[in-house]
Amino acid sequence: MKRPGTTAPTAPVAPEAAPAAPVAPGAGPACGAHAARAGAVPRPRADAVRNRERILAAAREAFVEFGSAAPLDEVARRAGIGNATLYRHFPDRDTLVHHVVLFTTERVTASAEASLAEEPDAFAALCRFTHTAADERIGALCPMLADGFDQDHPELLAARTALAEAVETLLAAGQQSGLVRADIGVGDLMVALSQLSRPLPGTACFDTDRFAHRHLQLFLDGLRTPARSELPGSAATLEDLTLKTM
Repeated sequence: MKRPGTTAPTAPVAPEAAPAAPVAPGAGPACGAHAARAGAVPRPRADAVRNRERILAAAREAFVEFGSAAPLDEVARRAGIGNATLYRHFPDRDTLVHHVVLFTTERVTASAEASLAEEPDAFAALCRFTHTAADERIGALCPMLADGFDQDHPELLAARTALAEAVETLLAAGQQSGLVRADIGVGDLMVALSQLSRPLPGTACFDTDRFAHRHLQLFLDGLRTPARSELPGSAATLEDLTLKTM
């Protein structure tokens, strides 16, 4: 199992180009009123998609380092775009925070699914997922899910449900194969992931990455069978958790 490295920033992308000039009437079947009647939905330009992803990745790192009150000018600088481009995509801080959490949740879900599909065994898949989720800053973003954040937004609820299902499937595969101890639940995994990958207060957060991955691997080794001890209490499910405890 090879752990993917932390995602590195990509090179700056030029600001989005201005919209193309209108096409003269009759110039083609997809122009003007005909396109509207056909219900055509224009696809986002490639540069706009890249800029949006760059903003989300830059905002995630800034929020991890400074909290959700990080200056938006700093987010734009890290993304290599102008402030106008940032506000064109995300008109205010609350919108940006919402989409950073959604962006991270969806990426971690995709990692869980890819890990199970691509790794040689279920324990290797669990290890790959756990380290990748740490690189995606899922634990460090948990404090953003505080009072005032719209935790019950339908989009976020759907993303959290998809994540829960993907991680439950991943953990169940390890337990059914006899590689992962049976006395833990998804809640145990996610709490440990959150606690072990979150930077300590007052530290340079990115200097702690190597310690986070060492400690996560120690935790993962403790999930192997045969179990070496009896755990106190009962396995924790996601239903046992609240966002504030993570």
